[in-house]
Amino acid sequence: MNTPANLKYTKSDEWFDPANGTMGLSDYAQGQLSDIVFVELLVEVGDTVEVGKAIASVESVKASAEIYAAASGKVVEVNKALSDKPETLNSDPFGAGWMVKVEGGNAGDAMDAAAYVAYCESRAH
Repeated sequence: MNTPANLKYTKSDEWFDPANGTMGLSDYAQGQLSDIVFVELLVEVGDTVEVGKAIASVESVKASAEIYAAASGKVVEVNKALSDKPETLNSDPFGAGWMVKVEGGNAGDAMDAAAYVAYCESRAH
């Protein structure tokens, strides 16, 4: 499982980069979902999001899931390319697979990478 140390993580498996405001679906989550075949972004530029608010909906060959904001802030960019290439969430969840960028992002009580890895491992038992 890829878990970049510079990111913050939520218990609902989203990540947030405090350095640039981007957020998306964790590597752990995309692995659990398997092959992602559909992405719908539920927010637009100018919207304000809060931690835990749905920002996207994804469907895979195994399940569908809501993706929640990992940080609060004003949406300044959305990754519309995911609609045409949803598989990017599987191949590059921390790069081209980002979903939303916010300004003034606050991750609240998000976990650091080590705590998130331990949390994911605790769910595997």
